[in-house]
Amino acid sequence: MGETRTEPVTNQRSANSVDSHVGSRVRLRRLELGLSQEKLAEQLGITFQQVQKYERGTNRIGASRLHQIAIVLQTPITYFFEGASETPANANHESSPLSQALGDPATVRLVRAFASITDTQLKQKAVGIIEAIADTASVSEKVN
Repeated sequence: MGETRTEPVTNQRSANSVDSHVGSRVRLRRLELGLSQEKLAEQLGITFQQVQKYERGTNRIGASRLHQIAIVLQTPITYFFEGASETPANANHESSPLSQALGDPATVRLVRAFASITDTQLKQKAVGIIEAIADTASVSEKVN
């Protein structure tokens, strides 16, 4: 008699790395538009806690809800999947430096202020200043 191998059964309804990626893209777009979780929730007819769960990737976003979110956030649905990957290397994107930075309110303020600068040369100078500050900070961290 042959040996029976069973594959692990995955819960089709549990969230995974793609859900986390989609949630982080919802958060990014919401912040780009300057919407609070409460305002987004109000426009979707759900609680802000549900928006939090979507953004964290704790709860999956169904197709019809994602369509509704795309309309409210004025973006195509494909936006939410940009940069998503099925590879395990990207499965833990929540701890990536970019994800961590986007969780910091100061980053959001900085991005909004930067986006309002229309002069290209001035933008380049601003980037240079921030990079110089970052270099100085990393050198002082190594010393301490």
